[in-house]
Amino acid sequence: MHSKHAPLISLIVPALNEAGNLQWHYEGVKQYVTSRQLSYEIIYIDDGSTDDTLNIIKKICKHDPCAHFISLSRNFGKEAGLTAGLRVAKGRTAVCIDADGQYPLETVDNFLEAWRAGAEVVIGVRNKNASEAFLQRLGSRCFYTVLKLLDSEQAVVSKSTDFRLLDRRVIDVYNELTEHNRIARNLIDWLGFRREYVTFDALGRHSGTPTYSLRKRLKLAGDGIIKHSTKPLKMIGIAGVAISFISAVAALFIAIETYILGDPLNLAVTGTGILALLLSFLIGVVLVCQGLLALYLENVYHETQNRPLFIIREQSL
Repeated sequence: MHSKHAPLISLIVPALNEAGNLQWHYEGVKQYVTSRQLSYEIIYIDDGSTDDTLNIIKKICKHDPCAHFISLSRNFGKEAGLTAGLRVAKGRTAVCIDADGQYPLETVDNFLEAWRAGAEVVIGVRNKNASEAFLQRLGSRCFYTVLKLLDSEQAVVSKSTDFRLLDRRVIDVYNELTEHNRIARNLIDWLGFRREYVTFDALGRHSGTPTYSLRKRLKLAGDGIIKHSTKPLKMIGIAGVAISFISAVAALFIAIETYILGDPLNLAVTGTGILALLLSFLIGVVLVCQGLLALYLENVYHETQNRPLFIIREQSL
């Protein structure tokens, strides 16, 4: 049973090498909650940082009894960090927010307003991003287009982010999920509950460079598609049937045109050429199918290992 004296809001702040942002970000958070007279707690998750991130977090927690931290033994990724924070959050709501300053704190006002009106999940949707390059915008647009085509169970909203508010009952149900190779926003979308969307303009980073590399972005996009839908497998099967049918019809047409009608169209296609072309095309299709199946099998492999999602080195909670 959740305590009625729990803080209104738990701010979950994952951090990887954010030493240049943390103190500035904390001061902004402190000013925000104080000016609104909100009961709060801040939960920092140090995700295996190699700079002075953890020491700065410890200093913040030492001077603010409402600030706590979890330090993971290595970099387990943002998804594991968010999960670690949600597992210890005591608030009636939780807001996931990055430490780089790109998510404006004033948007939390709109989150809380929607929550008080009955929403159990409030999702931040980017209008624009001051630090996003053209290729990143194009990649994001392509990703959400593909996701909309593949997903039939949940409405996929373009430019939705991890910046979102969760009601206590959503937090409790989310903490019961057992996936290891997880994407938090996909799982939260799958849970359902009453949801609202709040648009915002993302700001530029306060300092430093993004720690989310292109490789991590591509992996997240791939995992998001693979874990969000099994439609690719069905589409491959349909494509295989279509290719086989078209190949059979084409082979029959060429055989009749060449060997029965005497090549009136002067195609001059040899049997060896036809066979080589069809074999090359179908082998390529088979290899694509095997690669896609390998992604699904890899996902199953990681789930069946049953390793802990993260390992805590130390914490203040």
